[in-house]
Amino acid sequence: MSNVFVRFLIGGLALLAAIGYKNYRDLAAPGKRPDLDNNAYWGPKLGKQIYKENKAILPYDITVNPEVIADLKSQLSRPLKLQEPLEGVGFEYGFNANELRQVVKYWRDTYLTNWSEREQYLKKLDHFQTEIQGLKIHFIHAKPSKEAGKQGKKVLPLLLMHGWPGTVREFYDFIPLLTTPSDKSDYVFEVIAPSLPGYGWSQGSSKTGFGVAQVAVVMRNLMLRLGFEKFLVQGGDWGSLIGSNVAALFPENVLGYHSNMCANNSPMGSLKLVLSFVFPSWFVDGQFAHFYKGAGGLFKTIMEEMGYAHIQATKPDTVGNALIDNPVGLASYILEKFSTWTNPTFMALPDGGLTKRFTYDQLLDNVMIYYVTNSITTSMRLYSETMNKAQLALAVDSVPITAKTGCTRFAHEIAHNPDAILANKFPNLVHSTYFEDGGHFPAFELPEQLYADFTAFVQKADL
Repeated sequence: MSNVFVRFLIGGLALLAAIGYKNYRDLAAPGKRPDLDNNAYWGPKLGKQIYKENKAILPYDITVNPEVIADLKSQLSRPLKLQEPLEGVGFEYGFNANELRQVVKYWRDTYLTNWSEREQYLKKLDHFQTEIQGLKIHFIHAKPSKEAGKQGKKVLPLLLMHGWPGTVREFYDFIPLLTTPSDKSDYVFEVIAPSLPGYGWSQGSSKTGFGVAQVAVVMRNLMLRLGFEKFLVQGGDWGSLIGSNVAALFPENVLGYHSNMCANNSPMGSLKLVLSFVFPSWFVDGQFAHFYKGAGGLFKTIMEEMGYAHIQATKPDTVGNALIDNPVGLASYILEKFSTWTNPTFMALPDGGLTKRFTYDQLLDNVMIYYVTNSITTSMRLYSETMNKAQLALAVDSVPITAKTGCTRFAHEIAHNPDAILANKFPNLVHSTYFEDGGHFPAFELPEQLYADFTAFVQKADL
């Protein structure tokens, strides 16, 4: 990449940051919490009815109708009409057709043949549903083992949130670590892991304007519904952004915030990001310089990896409708991210390195949740409802998070922010770590490492 282009990119980013700073300055004073309706109704049109929220918390049966499974197997049995990959190409052009054939074959002949076992596996955690602001919200509720009390462990409630294209399936190896007493931690956790609204078994909004700030309100109301006035928050991807909004909007409820994808999208954060491209030594600790890729690396990432976000932020229903009732397309679209976002070098491999860190069963569990709940379109709408002027006008990113914060960085995450950039957003950053392995889905890929980091943060925060 030429130096002229890099300078042009830096200049453009500086201009955008300046425009963003003016917008934020005009719209909200730093530290001022936006005035959001904490009881806004997001369900379908009521007509002349008066909405009365059903506050019951009920067990939720995730059993899939056998006819759905039979139909899926029939669809996967059709002849595959795939375009042959270019010679010598792995995943550089997207999901390699040769690997897709292997995935489909396994899905049809092995995974679905053993569906009753997979379904029982997904049921091994306790599933519930309740109604929040007109939306039926699904969540896993995992309580500590009885040994926790006997060992004198302190129990803390934890709101654990996934992102896209993930689901609660990411947490099946992580949650048992959190709920089981360990000699290495004084704490054990009571975990609430919701399917985000519009994802999996949680109902999506019927109205526009339902972005990360509004989702944060629903998540906080869910925790209050369950009797948790104060709780921890952990998340990556959308779970990180929603969690950040929960902590910013409701500091009275958040004991601490931990994320494997900490970001500072405030105006000051944007300005510091631009300056870090010009004067990296001002912001980046030299021993971790290899985690940061500069302006050229950022541009490369935007061009190679963020096309999906542009589509989903502008025309989510177009691509969503193309994937509904299209299992092969759905698997290709979702699983490609579990290749390149786990480790970008996997892109050069013919099989995308999918089974280097995951099994087909794990990956297909995640795809199945999207498929059987028909939630791919509603999940993608979160992009369009967040990346817009209305959400920007709330200026939640300008609100510093006062709760004690822990930020960890796994080497192959899409992007990282050093402490110097995070500082004004997280003035109470008490825990900051780097791992030389792992990618975008650490709870799924490296649950033990994420658990160790999270518990180290809680121990350090002395909550």
